[in-house]
Amino acid sequence: MSTIAIVGGGITGLAAAWHLATRRPGHEVVLVESTSRLGGKLDSIRVAGHVVDGGAESVLARRPEALELMAEIDAPLVHPERFPASLWSRGAMTPMPAGTLMGVPSDPSSLRGLLTDDEVARVRDEHSVDLDGADIGIGDLVERACGSAVVDRLVEPLLGGVYAGHARALSARACMPALWEAAAAGRSLLQTAARAAEVGAARRDEPVFAAVDGGLGTLPARLAEAARGAGVTIRTGAVVSGLTAEGPAWRLRLTGSESGAGTGDAAPATTMHADAVLLATPAAPTARLLSDPAPDAAAALRTIEYASMALVTFAFRASDSAAFEGTTGFLVPPVDGAQIKASTFSSSKWPWLTDAVPDLRFVRVSLGRHGEERVLQKDDADLIRIGLADLRKAVGAMPEPVDAQVRRWGGGLPQYAVGHLDTVASIRAATAAHPTLALAGAAYDGVGIPACIASGRRAAEELVTRL
Repeated sequence: MSTIAIVGGGITGLAAAWHLATRRPGHEVVLVESTSRLGGKLDSIRVAGHVVDGGAESVLARRPEALELMAEIDAPLVHPERFPASLWSRGAMTPMPAGTLMGVPSDPSSLRGLLTDDEVARVRDEHSVDLDGADIGIGDLVERACGSAVVDRLVEPLLGGVYAGHARALSARACMPALWEAAAAGRSLLQTAARAAEVGAARRDEPVFAAVDGGLGTLPARLAEAARGAGVTIRTGAVVSGLTAEGPAWRLRLTGSESGAGTGDAAPATTMHADAVLLATPAAPTARLLSDPAPDAAAALRTIEYASMALVTFAFRASDSAAFEGTTGFLVPPVDGAQIKASTFSSSKWPWLTDAVPDLRFVRVSLGRHGEERVLQKDDADLIRIGLADLRKAVGAMPEPVDAQVRRWGGGLPQYAVGHLDTVASIRAATAAHPTLALAGAAYDGVGIPACIASGRRAAEELVTRL
């Protein structure tokens, strides 16, 4: 029986382990996680004594991978309320325009109230963009086509919620291929957005997002339990500090707790042998592990930068929370200079949360994006104060929260810089000499949870076919 080692216990690694155990039985699957906690960027925290999401809180329901996985492990599926979201722009709340493709409107008139008349006219006067096959920043592409205002007021805050990055630095080919392909073919971005809006309208009755009853942060524990039941060995608190190729097989050097069971007891380094290895770790630790067996891949991986951010979750008394009713939250254009980037009215968005805690309303704000981590150097009390101050500016006077908690995500989101697809291609070319090695995770083909699940499954399949 061959042994497949999976390094990294985030959703990518867990999904890969589950896939191997249930779809490709007959292998010994061992998942190794360096920390005592599984789930990566999926986590739960306690606020006012209640469990809420401390990381991602939803998955895209119009991709199948996450929903399939939830169904396979009998995780109870829930959908958010269909309340509108807003933009806090120029000091006022404006409804999010309908029918946009990552901020590019299907109908420029829908931007009235958010943009000035002159800015709307510039959007309508779309210019063609000659790419000559080259990649370009999303913000630069949209600005050249439709002006800077739509980038600053729509594209930037929308992308900030996905990548915690800057629109003009993020790859159009990697992050918004539909827009890049349209421009490369000489087609209108506005017409591309209009066609996407038509497809969306045909699916208007289908929910866009989904989660797990009790919070998405509970998914990793559910998945880990199911994977163990299917025969997967999971070791937490065990750091893979070295990876050496031994012909087609691998030797892993492990340090950490003695059994890898998360006991925290110090132990000498141990060695693990595997017939195949799947690295489901962020770019930096993956680069360290590949510095000897695949130095060119390691060099390319080191060029992938990450953004850090923090989430501040507040609990307010329900009787004091009228401002949070009837909407799921708002995005903030960075051009206005606010410290927060977005706010989610979690209790309004998720019925399970209101049902579980009817006397409180949970609201969270996000701070920090790529290259703007200075605010994150402040202590938790300062982040709470900053978040509450901006929240009050946005929605009006409100009482003090019952509780507030900060969850920091250092190096949380990979930045798909211009040329990202070429970087990924070079990484894969540099690891091709090791067919029993596979890479998966948010650093490569998508940062969303469904994309990470797909990445883990795909890498697992690649290894099985090569053994």
